[in-house]
Amino acid sequence: MNELSQSLVSIIIPTYNRPKYLKEAIDSAVKQTYQNLDIIICDNCSDISPQSIVDYFRDPRIRFVRNSHNLGMVTNIINGFKMARGKYIACLHDDDIWEKTFLQKLVPLLEANPNLALAFCDHYVIDANAKIDVFLTQECSKTWKRFDLKEGIYQPFYELGIVNMSIASANAAVIRKEVVDWDLIPVQVGGCYDLYINYLCSRSGLGAYYYPEKLTRYRQHEQTDTLNSNPQIGIRKAQNHIFCYERFMEDAQLEELQPYFRRRLLESTYALGMSLLQAGQTKAARYHFWQIIKKKKLNIRALIALLSTFLPKK
Repeated sequence: MNELSQSLVSIIIPTYNRPKYLKEAIDSAVKQTYQNLDIIICDNCSDISPQSIVDYFRDPRIRFVRNSHNLGMVTNIINGFKMARGKYIACLHDDDIWEKTFLQKLVPLLEANPNLALAFCDHYVIDANAKIDVFLTQECSKTWKRFDLKEGIYQPFYELGIVNMSIASANAAVIRKEVVDWDLIPVQVGGCYDLYINYLCSRSGLGAYYYPEKLTRYRQHEQTDTLNSNPQIGIRKAQNHIFCYERFMEDAQLEELQPYFRRRLLESTYALGMSLLQAGQTKAARYHFWQIIKKKKLNIRALIALLSTFLPKK
């Protein structure tokens, strides 16, 4: 496929206070072997503007947008999606990296089959210094059920995208832009925006293509939520999950997945209660534990947690 025949792909790179990693992310985007790109860097009002980092590349395909104030993570990302000009769209977080052939291997799959909503791959897990963590990479593939997932088209892919969450649309997928109405992503999804995108793509009725190669690198470091024990982050994540699963339960197309959503809703409510308890918000935590007990009649974990809210504070 020569450059003249390549469909335009828009790459969204949302960034906030990560100059250390941003340059690596941009570098992996501009060096894609698939060259017909529209690269949109959305800076969410970082303390120091990354303008100099962007200027370093001197690449006319790059558009740099700096917000006058912090819009919140989701709004910043979605604004980038809305600015995209491409037929296809892909998100690259400012601390992640793509292999050079990421787009070259995924975009042709979408070009060959108009009935695909997206194409996705597996990914490595790297540390702060960009070193691949072999153990975490394997565990990640197993956890999200990509370890033995066969190459090919999955249609429908509700279970793949929403239940197994095998599709990492935040850094390891290429999406057909027209499939998603980007105005339909509410800010309440927060850090679960990729899960919600999977939901919107799957309910389109189109398929998803899995390409079983690790073509991206997800970085875990001191700033990622997965390694941060701050209870406020736990509260936010649980609230985001609760919002999503309540929305999914209202969708008649997903009726057969209701038992799964109810279970995840209870788990997220418990996680919210524990994070609130850790943050010292005892009364609020008590309320959520009581909601679990009322819905499930007997839940030992929630009952113990509820009783703990009446103990003297340490």
